[in-house]
Amino acid sequence: MIIPAKDEADRIAATVTAARKLPGADLVVVVDDGSSDRTGQVAREAGARVVRHSRNRGKGAAMETGAEAVRLLDPGRHLLFLDADLADTAAAAAPLVEPVRAGEADMTIAVFSATVKLGGHGFVVRLSREGIRRATGWDATQPLNGQRCLTRAAFDAALPLAPGFGVETALTIDLLRQGFRVREVEVPLAHRATGTDWHAQVHRARQFRDVARALAAREPVIADRLRGRRA
Repeated sequence: MIIPAKDEADRIAATVTAARKLPGADLVVVVDDGSSDRTGQVAREAGARVVRHSRNRGKGAAMETGAEAVRLLDPGRHLLFLDADLADTAAAAAPLVEPVRAGEADMTIAVFSATVKLGGHGFVVRLSREGIRRATGWDATQPLNGQRCLTRAAFDAALPLAPGFGVETALTIDLLRQGFRVREVEVPLAHRATGTDWHAQVHRARQFRDVARALAAREPVIADRLRGRRA
C-alpha cells in the first residue's frame, strides 16, 4: 500500500496504524513529498517504510515513487493508494482491494459513503467528471478520489502519470480508453474537512489547474479518435 503525504505529521501516524490493520497489509510505503514537518519521521515510527522527496514534486510523482518502491520490495503486489489524512478510517479500505484481488476489476475507485463538506470545490469535481465523460462516456461519482487499488499491469499501462492533482482524472481516462475494467466501490472512509480560508482556495485553484491540464493533454487524442470514426 502506498500513501503519498505532504505536511501530514498530525494525521499520518493514525493513517498508517489503521492501514496496517487491513488484511495482507504487511507493507505500507509512505512517500514524504517534500514535507516541511515531521511527516516522514512520524510515519516511520508508526511502522511504514518511508521514501522521501527532497522537494515537493506533486502527487503524481509521489505515486510513481511509491509504486517503484513496492516493485523493488515485492514486485508481485497489487497497488493500493490511500491519502494521508484518512486517519482511523483507513482501516475500512479493504473493499477496494477485493474486486482487484478476485480478478473482477483492474482498478477500483472509492466512493465515500459519508459525505464531508469540502469547502466548495465542486467546480473541480464537475470539471473532472465532465472531462471523463467526454473522453470515455463513463460517469464517475467521485472522480477526484485518490483511494484506488490497481493491478500492477494497469498502473504500468498508465505511466507516466499526469502531474500533480490531475493524476486521478488522467488515470481514469487512460485506463478506460485502453480497455481496463474500472469499478467504483462504496467505502466508509473520510478525509479531513477542508475549509474556505486562503490556503484552501489556493489548493483548489491548483487542483483546477492540474485537472484542466490533464484533460487538455488528452483532448487531441480524443479528437483524433473521433475523426477516425468519421472516416
